[in-house]
Amino acid sequence: MPTRRTLISLAALGGAGWAASRWYADQGIMNPCLPSGLPEELQKNEIVQSVWEGIDPAHLWDCHVHLVGVGDANSGAYTNPKMEKLSHPWQYLQRKFYFNATCVDESAASAGLKHVDVQYIDRLRDQLKGMVPAGTATPKLMLMAFDWHRNERGEPVPERSTFMMPHDWVVQVVRQYPDDFEWTASVHPYRPDAIEALREAHANGARAVKWLPAAQGMDPASARCDPFYKTLAELNLPLIVHGGEEQAVEGAQYQELCNPLRLRRALDLGVRIIVAHVASLGTSIDLDQGESGPQKPAIKLFERLMDVPEYEGQLFGDLSAITQRNRIKTALPLVLRRDDWGGRLLHATDYPLPGVMALFSLRWLTGEGYLTKEESKVITEVHQHNALLFDLMVKRLMKKDGKRLAPSVFETRHVFT
Repeated sequence: MPTRRTLISLAALGGAGWAASRWYADQGIMNPCLPSGLPEELQKNEIVQSVWEGIDPAHLWDCHVHLVGVGDANSGAYTNPKMEKLSHPWQYLQRKFYFNATCVDESAASAGLKHVDVQYIDRLRDQLKGMVPAGTATPKLMLMAFDWHRNERGEPVPERSTFMMPHDWVVQVVRQYPDDFEWTASVHPYRPDAIEALREAHANGARAVKWLPAAQGMDPASARCDPFYKTLAELNLPLIVHGGEEQAVEGAQYQELCNPLRLRRALDLGVRIIVAHVASLGTSIDLDQGESGPQKPAIKLFERLMDVPEYEGQLFGDLSAITQRNRIKTALPLVLRRDDWGGRLLHATDYPLPGVMALFSLRWLTGEGYLTKEESKVITEVHQHNALLFDLMVKRLMKKDGKRLAPSVFETRHVFT
């Protein structure tokens, strides 16, 4: 007999599925996971081919790609057990969508045929190679490690961590496939060994460091981070920091830690900062009016920082997730209007999220004039095969009032080399 909690959870999942089908039916709910390489007719489509005009694929480094696993290949990866329990319906639903987005077959892993951790990497590599015509130089993906949520003493708190991805596994993957991947470290500044871990990551070829304050529990405005910031500046390693509201992983009670204005401390100590998603979701306190200042759209606070002349060449924004249904109304008008930002906007996907079909509405983008009907039709077909190419096509082709993203947005390699 199902428990009351289980029945409530199932009802919640059913409601979420109904809502998704109502709002996002133009692309369906689940990823069909067709082969990553496009059919020949689609490869030759002029809209698909136009995406690479004016861009050198070898200079496109997707700077926001999550490496996720369950630890079944001795990777050391961790996912929170709550994500496998119907008693936690939101986390359970997230896990189902994330794994479908990556086309991982858990039944094959259970049968001992292929580990989940290895399937994830193989599908990612297939999509990367399927992005460009055969014989063409391929882009690279910057795979992110991800540290635990940690307490004030710097100790791991697994129950508050949605997932964890250790450096050793990411480095192993990158060394195995050096033509496909670079990597981004993740070191919590409260760790007793934070500086040592940061220097070791740099010595092992890390191109950047990733923080998600709401999920990991660090305050970017704290003086405790100063030694870490000074080391980042010394090593010339960019810090990729989530900006604005976080919805993909646990951390709702720590949302204010993702306030873009809390990054001033790092900027003033000479750290290069990349604000993920251009802080395009939610609101944060306007700290320039005090700790009890009014709530303002986080993206407006990011824009305020970008307009500080001293931060030019030091502060950037990555464009991961900006075409998702919950961000497009705030993000797209800004990034297309601010063509003066030039190479300070960086292409990024937030993979595996581009594979979550329900997060995107090409119907809305077409209705609002960002894409033509023919472009939308072709992009929808591509999405069935290749989430990475889908994400690139939307951002490369979208335009409004004659404005579109500059080619320099997609040649990101120089920021990390």
